[in-house]
Amino acid sequence: MSNLVIVSRRSREALLIIIALMAPRPALSQHAEHPGADTVKSVPDMEDMSAHMAGVLGIPHTRLGSGTSWQPEAAPHYGWHFVRGGWSLMVHGIAYAEYDRQLGKRGDDQVGSINWAMLMAMHSLWGGMLHLHGMMSAEPATIGSEGYPLLLQSGESYHGETLHDRQHPHDLFMETAAIYEHAVARDLALSLYVAPVGEPAIGPVAFPHRSSAASDPLAPLGHHWQDATHITYGVLTLGIFSRTWRAEGSIFNGREPDEHRTDFEMRTLDSYAGRFSYNPNANWSYSVSAAYLASPEVLHPDESVHRYSASVMNTRLLGSRGEWSSSLIYGANAVSGASLANSALIESNYDIDGVNTIFGRAEFVQKSAQDLAVGSETDSQYYDVGELTLGFSREVMRARGLTVGASVLGTLNVVPGSLEGVYGTRFPKGYAVFLRLRPDRMRTAHGMPGM
Repeated sequence: MSNLVIVSRRSREALLIIIALMAPRPALSQHAEHPGADTVKSVPDMEDMSAHMAGVLGIPHTRLGSGTSWQPEAAPHYGWHFVRGGWSLMVHGIAYAEYDRQLGKRGDDQVGSINWAMLMAMHSLWGGMLHLHGMMSAEPATIGSEGYPLLLQSGESYHGETLHDRQHPHDLFMETAAIYEHAVARDLALSLYVAPVGEPAIGPVAFPHRSSAASDPLAPLGHHWQDATHITYGVLTLGIFSRTWRAEGSIFNGREPDEHRTDFEMRTLDSYAGRFSYNPNANWSYSVSAAYLASPEVLHPDESVHRYSASVMNTRLLGSRGEWSSSLIYGANAVSGASLANSALIESNYDIDGVNTIFGRAEFVQKSAQDLAVGSETDSQYYDVGELTLGFSREVMRARGLTVGASVLGTLNVVPGSLEGVYGTRFPKGYAVFLRLRPDRMRTAHGMPGM
């Protein structure tokens, strides 16, 4: 029988913290400046804003996705930008109040909140640019260590058992990182990314930060085939890049976070990865990556994983407020002694007019008996599973730099006949409704959102 999980007092308090981090700033006139070098001021004009947000080689900050990954420059950003002294600061964040219901024999339901908040700071240093990133989530309290219901989802563990048909919460500390970039030629620069908590050079932009997934907070089924390393405790990444391409390599701690979501889980940097990214223009971003993860799963410390990925991302602006973002992503895992397990995803976020948005996702993933907690531990069989999600979101209120939106989505899953008895049907279903709070869309020098 499904259990309705009511948000506890602790959960409500944690959610209030997230909302407070995204509290509206006092409105300042476009040309107003307060006296004193350390006072916050609005950006005087769009051209000045673009200059503050440009990094080394003139690459717009809007190109930076999660960690050191690239996305299309046209991708919209939701946040506040302001200047304090010589620092260019940006505040990002989002909080969903959600009711999630997954149907069938393995289904469950939950009331909770999916959320994160991030502060980014940029400052020139030694002829280059220093970036500081800090990101946190209250999900350990607002969702709980067992996560939220999501049929066919897998990855990580809870109370000594494989977590299945649920998505684990994000850790309290999602990123604490510094990036230093320095030009060594007219169109060539080096970068160093140091992160006690961060993201190595694996896969595409992580799903919480992809513009193609901006209206869908639920994790893709292929998350642990594609971008699950976006919270890693210990990362060093060295990169070389031009205005259009980037090559980078990482050493990092390959172990995934455990169920204790509020501590730092440092280990030896025993894993490595490499990624190549190519952005030919403001609308397209391509990437390929390969990685070796030493002992990623707590319950299976003798198993290591080789992970491969490729992605294509596109964003196009529609009128003065609309945009259309889409991603095609491939990811694969080769566990020690096992054959390659593949995944593919296509997702799209069609913001019609800045108010109404249609979004969707289709996936195919090969999951093991171990992933789905069916059969025995020695069962090496892969099951071909799929998922189709469609949803609609509408912005219902905008005030003082904040927006409130209401969303609904429905999901149709597909399992093979051999799993029909486990799920009660070959087509298990689910749905969710959300209220979303986030900052308004940032505008740039071209007078267009996210450009």
